[in-house]
Amino acid sequence: MTVEQTRTALVAAELERACVQFLYREAELLDEADYTGWFDTCLSEDLEYLIPIRTTRERSSGIPEFSRQAYHMKDTYASLRLRVDRLLTEHAWAEDPPSRTRRVVTNVRVRELGPDEVEVKSYLTLHRSQWDTVDYDLLVAERQDVLRSEAGTWRLRRREVLLNHTILGTANLGIFL
Repeated sequence: MTVEQTRTALVAAELERACVQFLYREAELLDEADYTGWFDTCLSEDLEYLIPIRTTRERSSGIPEFSRQAYHMKDTYASLRLRVDRLLTEHAWAEDPPSRTRRVVTNVRVRELGPDEVEVKSYLTLHRSQWDTVDYDLLVAERQDVLRSEAGTWRLRRREVLLNHTILGTANLGIFL
């Protein structure tokens, strides 16, 4: 099988459905601000969570569109644990009052990497509001995930969030994409 055939090979409908359901459940946990549930049921202990900074460049420049030196977030399981633990305290000022979020996950594409790992690409639109105001943030991205089956349960092993934005129109990233 060629590289192109491997990249575009169809996966079993059951596998694709399981991956889509994982993403929907994850979005539900995050939208409900159940960060402990998200952390405990969705994340693998060797997690990499990356949001590289996007740059505007000319096509002919040869400069990559996404930085490999600068990140909005570059986390591991341990550093995300600290973020989650902090969100549950009175010291998470950026999230007091908590953001109201709604995640819309679409265009899910699944590719098998091995017997227990899949690559899952999806588009995310995240609506976020806070306080009693008409203002809101809208974040749009492609997520490139690696999910691993651990004891029969899918868990997020790696996530790279490729934001459409070069300049974020949000005051902070006190939420997870």
